[in-house]
Amino acid sequence: MAPAETTRATIMKNTADELQRIPGVGTRTADDLRRIGIRRVQDLRNKYPEKLYAQLCRRTGKPVDRCMLYVLRCAVYYATRKKPDPEKLKWWNWKDR
Repeated sequence: MAPAETTRATIMKNTADELQRIPGVGTRTADDLRRIGIRRVQDLRNKYPEKLYAQLCRRTGKPVDRCMLYVLRCAVYYATRKKPDPEKLKWWNWKDR
């Protein structure tokens, strides 16, 4: 692997690892976040989950499972709060009411 590729791969791995600190975010969700320009947890601060969800749907060219919206709501909450409520760190608690 060329040095530039190694550096890019390392950056992608490190950003994926950081994004996976967010409750409910695994490898695939971290990939989806990067797809819409989210590279680090702080990139989610004060974002609008519904807009991120719409952006992801446009990017993929098809509707994304609605659970992704709930994960995005949880992720934005996590990124925005210094001391998040543990119950609000469960993505399923962010369903439409």
